[in-house]
Amino acid sequence: MTPDLASQKQALRDRLRFRRRHFVANLDPMGRLAAFRAVPDTLRKLLDASPVVGAYAPWGDEPDIRPLLLLDGRRIALPHHADRTAAMTFRISDDGDALRKGPWGSPQPPDSAEIAHPDIVLCPLVGFDRHGGRLGQGGGHYDRFFAENPAVPRIGIGWSVQEVDTVPIEQTDILLDAVLTEQEYIITGDRL
Repeated sequence: MTPDLASQKQALRDRLRFRRRHFVANLDPMGRLAAFRAVPDTLRKLLDASPVVGAYAPWGDEPDIRPLLLLDGRRIALPHHADRTAAMTFRISDDGDALRKGPWGSPQPPDSAEIAHPDIVLCPLVGFDRHGGRLGQGGGHYDRFFAENPAVPRIGIGWSVQEVDTVPIEQTDILLDAVLTEQEYIITGDRL
C-alpha cells in the first residue's frame, strides 16, 4: 500500500468513526432497538440456506445483529484471534457462552470453542460504498479470510451514515456482495 493510500484510508476511518459515534449517540432508543431486526427476503433466503453463519459481537457503536440471528437450527460463529499474529478464524458461539476479550480488544469466543467454517459471513465495517468497497479497522483480517474463502458470501453490516461515494481500495481489498444498514439492503455485485 502506498503511503498516500494508507493516509487516505486512515483519514476516512477517522471521519467515519466520528460520524458513526455521533449517529448512534443520537439515535432514539426505540429506533436503536428496532434497527437490524427485520431481514429482507433475499438475505433471509441466504441465511436459511446457511447452517453456520459467521457474524460478530458488536464492539463500541457497531450494530448489534445477534438477535436477528437467533433462529432455530442455526449455528453462529464469531471471529477469533489466538494472538495478534495469528490469522482470523471463526469459532462457534453457542447462546450463553461467555465471550472473552481477544488480543485486539474485541469480544470473541473462548479458545476452547469449536472451530467453524461459515457458509456466509456478516461482517462489521467502518465504511462502505455501493460498489462493494469495504473499509474495515485496518488490520486486513476479513480481507485475508475472504481471499482464502472466495465462495463464501460477504455481507457488510453498518449504519447508513457509514456510506461514502467511493472507498479507496487496493489489490488486497476484497469486495462485499451486499451491505445491510438500518435502512436498506444493498446488493453490490453480481454474485448474489
